Amino acid sequence: MINFDLMVEKIFDESKFDGQIGVILGSGLGKITSTIKNSELIPYISIPHYPQTTVEGHPGELVLGTIHDFDILIAKGRFHYYEGYSFEEITIPIQLFSRLGIKYLIITNSAGSMNLNHPPGNFMVADSHMDCTFRRGPSDPEIRSHSIFHNPSLIQIAQSSAEKLELEINTGTYCWTLGPSYETPAEIENMLDLGGDAVGMSTVPEIVTAAKLGIKTLTLSCLTNYAAGIAKSPLSHQEVVTNAKKFDKNFSNLIIEIIKRIYREI
Repeated sequence: MINFDLMVEKIFDESKFDGQIGVILGSGLGKITSTIKNSELIPYISIPHYPQTTVEGHPGELVLGTIHDFDILIAKGRFHYYEGYSFEEITIPIQLFSRLGIKYLIITNSAGSMNLNHPPGNFMVADSHMDCTFRRGPSDPEIRSHSIFHNPSLIQIAQSSAEKLELEINTGTYCWTLGPSYETPAEIENMLDLGGDAVGMSTVPEIVTAAKLGIKTLTLSCLTNYAAGIAKSPLSHQEVVTNAKKFDKNFSNLIIEIIKRIYREI
């Protein structure tokens, strides 16, 4: 049994957090935490019943503080199904965020682009997603685009923020696969046929859980590489992390601008 009361008690014992926006950071995407004022770091290992990260590019700590005087809570490091965690364990950060008062959630990830019009270095805001894990049988995945998963107002804020910063951003469908192996060219072709634009090994469990908890959610992908069959060279996690760090400054600036605009509208 997961004791969220102990987790909440730990967070409030260690911090003065009183905000409404939470951020989940993907592989190699951590620069935004260097912009936080009055920051307080809480290692995952110090939080009772909290899972531990095992993948490079996911440090494993909560960062609390302010951005432009707005309170912010950031999970620097996430969990994946392929690490051996259950669906419930993967989504513990989202469940904890809800109990801490989070009303708006920005989920980020490093993803492979399946769309030649969305090259590496560009960003994508998800307006839909597909569960391509086949955990429940062989039926083709369905595109989920309901506003409870992908908030239209937040998508608009992301687009206007990118426009202000003169950053390339596209909308598209994010596809979740189990990992840890990268997808085959045949799998990528199938996801393309079904309407996918970007692919990764996370995010969808967080989207689904946030929707159940009534949290308004925005999903942002940093497109770090082309997917298998589109890329001309073999894929590696090191390439993903390296490219994520290369694009992270612009990505962080985009998130900061989005946070400012959300708080103005609350």
